[in-house]
Amino acid sequence: MKTSDFDYHLPEELIAQTPLLDRSSSRLLILERESGKFEDHVFTDIIDYLKPGDALVLNETKVLPARIIGAKKETGGAVELLLLKDLGSDTWECLARPQKRLHRGTEIVFGDGLLSAFVTEVLDEGVTHVRFSYDGIFLEILEKLGTMPLPPYIHEELKDQSRYQTVYAKNLGSAAAPTAGLHFTPELLEEIAKKGIKIIKITLHVGLGTFRPVEVEEITAHKMHTEFYEIGEEAARELNEVRASGGRIIAVGTTTVRTLETVMSKFDTFRPCAGETAIFIYPGYEFRAIDGMVTNFHLPRSTLLMLVSAFAGKPEIMKAYEHAVEEKYRFFSFGDAMLII
Repeated sequence: MKTSDFDYHLPEELIAQTPLLDRSSSRLLILERESGKFEDHVFTDIIDYLKPGDALVLNETKVLPARIIGAKKETGGAVELLLLKDLGSDTWECLARPQKRLHRGTEIVFGDGLLSAFVTEVLDEGVTHVRFSYDGIFLEILEKLGTMPLPPYIHEELKDQSRYQTVYAKNLGSAAAPTAGLHFTPELLEEIAKKGIKIIKITLHVGLGTFRPVEVEEITAHKMHTEFYEIGEEAARELNEVRASGGRIIAVGTTTVRTLETVMSKFDTFRPCAGETAIFIYPGYEFRAIDGMVTNFHLPRSTLLMLVSAFAGKPEIMKAYEHAVEEKYRFFSFGDAMLII
């Protein structure tokens, strides 16, 4: 299977640059897996497609203000770091730009010395390990100096940083938002719960893979980067109860899908656990954990497009995307959504 099989034409004006004023006023394309039929709706209509006894599974990761800009101490040259993963002992995996000017021992200074970073490793593809030095609490300093790591296709300034967080974001550690969850409001989640749908929360911290295109033509040669996930005891118990009672498990976002499928593939059940996953889901994969998925519209040639194609069928997804382009849906992180059931 080729990466080029997952290409499609997208007019640039359909790439959403800013979030809508009302999160839940996004459009929603309903895609039925069995029939391949799709219908146009607004996002609040999702409640009509959820049944009492179902579970809606949310990723409650919280995005770090992970983009920081400093200067090399010895030359003053600007350096941008995007924090990806906490490696412990104040050491972080980052994307560095420009990386070619960095070497082991390079010191980068941020905020007039409020924060310093010492390069400990220079790896491939811009990946760099740095050890931070500071006085105080690191996350508080990051809140002062950092900005949200918006994807490169978003060129507009995000005036309200909270709009790149879900309303239920809780566990700091993500390099990007689980964007399928951006459509939910507290009011909509309350209505869903009142209908008898369990709302279950897990965590996956989005990492480097979100920022990396598939650069090989044979998709099986693509290497996924690891991401941290965690399922708590209550979440695992409720997921197993829903499954045992015949309810459906609806994952909100590809991050949630990857977490649930990772755990099910390891244990044949949902179990409280934490670890790293590099699961790569593409057509031919046999899903064992989920029965439905809420997802945004993804980049051409991306692993996320491959994942939704594996779940709904590649021809059906490509037809749905063609329809979305024709109907001028908004695409990518701040765009509209799809419910696949």
